[in-house]
Amino acid sequence: MRLVILDDYDLSSEWAAKYIRNRIIQFKPSADRYFTLGLPTGSTPLGCYKKLIEYHKNGDLSFKFVKTFNMDEYVCLPRDHPESYHSYMWNNFFKHIDIEPQNTHILDGNASDLQAECEAFEQQITAAGGIELFVGGIGPDGHIAFNEPGSSLVSRTRVKTLAKDTIVANARFFGNDLSKVPTMTLTVGVGTVMDAREVMILITGAHKAFALYKAIEEGVNHMWTVSAFQQHPRTIFVCDEDATLELRVKTVKYFKGLMHVHNQLVEPMLSVKDYMD
Repeated sequence: MRLVILDDYDLSSEWAAKYIRNRIIQFKPSADRYFTLGLPTGSTPLGCYKKLIEYHKNGDLSFKFVKTFNMDEYVCLPRDHPESYHSYMWNNFFKHIDIEPQNTHILDGNASDLQAECEAFEQQITAAGGIELFVGGIGPDGHIAFNEPGSSLVSRTRVKTLAKDTIVANARFFGNDLSKVPTMTLTVGVGTVMDAREVMILITGAHKAFALYKAIEEGVNHMWTVSAFQQHPRTIFVCDEDATLELRVKTVKYFKGLMHVHNQLVEPMLSVKDYMD
């Protein structure tokens, strides 16, 4: 497990974007060999997405041979609703890059058979060869995707009823009207994300500090589902200083002492221009 600590949100977002950029380019994706990328929504990844868009617009990164799989979607929220995760992904990322629409996969919360939709999503991931890199964020209670406290750590993509705390937290996106907040979602499971060959989790802000502490300094616990990734062979936690406030001083010092090693993962930054004939 790696813990990468940057000074602030912008720097952590940039480090994560550099890492994704280098991983895609090193993979050398092609029409016969797509890079599969798992993606989150929420406020945390926005800075990362902005940097990836910048890299694409500068001609350094292409998503032409990338397939994406999103973590979750609300149930019974129209796809074109401004707060649907379809809208979020297209407005904040997809429409600004060269990804083919058919290569983006987002769960359909309006499917007539929600269970069949979840099973089909798992099959699509398998058909794509599994996920190379799954990027995620967490909630203050340590949930990843909508795998809230108490979720099985071997869970698969499924229908999930949201906890009251999550509904209250999401009310800010719905005019603070609790009656408008969806109460159910479709979400990948902890096991679904664990199956990825590599996982990168973005954690920023003091309000996520206790969750980061639970994620890396205490044991694996289904009440803090992000802690499951202690047992993944290739997990990277990328955080800012504020998110480390609950960690022991020696833990922070230990991982900061490894930053020269971690930075070798993103330096030098690669460019698709270097691979053009």
